[in-house]
Amino acid sequence: MSGWADTPEFAQVACIWEVMTRKVGNVHPAAPFPGTTATDFLLSAAALNLPFADRCGRGVGMAVWAAAEATREMVGQNTNLGIILLLAPLVAVRESPALRDGIPGVLAGLTVDDAECAYKAIRLANPGGLGDAHEQDVRAEPTVTLLEAMKLAADRDMVARQYANGFADVFDFGVPAFLDAFARFGCVEAAVIDSQFRWLAAYPDSLVARKNGPAVAEEVRGRAADLLNLGGIATPEGRRAGVALDRHLRSDGNKLNPGTTADLITACLFVALREGKVAPAAPFRWNAEDWL
Repeated sequence: MSGWADTPEFAQVACIWEVMTRKVGNVHPAAPFPGTTATDFLLSAAALNLPFADRCGRGVGMAVWAAAEATREMVGQNTNLGIILLLAPLVAVRESPALRDGIPGVLAGLTVDDAECAYKAIRLANPGGLGDAHEQDVRAEPTVTLLEAMKLAADRDMVARQYANGFADVFDFGVPAFLDAFARFGCVEAAVIDSQFRWLAAYPDSLVARKNGPAVAEEVRGRAADLLNLGGIATPEGRRAGVALDRHLRSDGNKLNPGTTADLITACLFVALREGKVAPAAPFRWNAEDWL
């Protein structure tokens, strides 16, 4: 097992693996968005080094704010807010290499100051489709802890839901899905692609829903489920359906970018790395000629 003192490096590796993977609808080296390339995401991964260097010793909220500020200084835009919000509590786990054992204490220790710093980070990043909240809107000063604020948003945002449920979706669904796929395909990229489809088929993407409405997010979920029924990336039919889904997600100015799913996958990769379930030097490239 890799030493858990390498936590900040594992966060960077997770971010690098995520953007280097040819996932549907997301930025990767062969598929930039207007004004955003894979290089921006790689630079954003580098920006996490100092904010996470002390394993969030100054507090989760301060780490979120520092990481968002470092990213803004590095690339001039929001590329990784969801990733930062997910990784910061996981990085802060100190007492045990088993993250699930330590995350409840981290979440229970979150304060109003953590919420204030996280709100500042969200305002700085200005994520798309943010809208207004009935309680504890990020444009106002928080009066509850970061955990309590996330619980208020958990029904509409999968990142907030992880705070509310102790990262149960990451530990119970996402990490096992990735590890199972890694065992089947033997490389990180194919395992991440397979994981993306399993996430999309199980949970409507929060970013797609914020930008386009819940019905559109549900339609994307149904397409991913149909793809898995064809055998997923293990079959030619499934791969053809994946290529078609990729075209659909990119067809209207990338408005159907499943960005929250990408953030959740990054958290799962971090857990797998931190707990020694997969090594940074694991085989990466998936050699499929009929893929993206």
